Amino acid sequence: MKRRPAITSFIVFIALCVSATYWTMLFLQPEPRATRATPPPNSIVPDLSVAATLLGGAVQAKVSSNFNLTGIIVSDPLAESLAIISANGKPARPFRLHAEIQPGVRIQEVQRSYVLLEQNSEIIRLELPVTNK
Repeated sequence: MKRRPAITSFIVFIALCVSATYWTMLFLQPEPRATRATPPPNSIVPDLSVAATLLGGAVQAKVSSNFNLTGIIVSDPLAESLAIISANGKPARPFRLHAEIQPGVRIQEVQRSYVLLEQNSEIIRLELPVTNK
């Protein structure tokens, strides 16, 4: 019984110290800095031929004789990839993704070994010629 006032005053003293520390840290903390949002991760475009064959299907792509794929330059942002295509016997020119080769013919997808073209809502697949070394 004689120690009850001493224990009570010690608990009140500890509570006072905790409260004073909390409020001091709250008032003395610096203002929050503005942070930049993290850039979105690079999106990986899946290979359509692999996805189509997953359940036994096949890619339904028309092969065209008017266009000839002579080269592909794939870059990290896929929007900056280039396909080097000659159309209707003309000299080959580089085209970016979604560029119009001829009226109504656009590049839909550029991959390492092929290019998909869209012509009147039909998909045309141009394969890169295989060279034997």
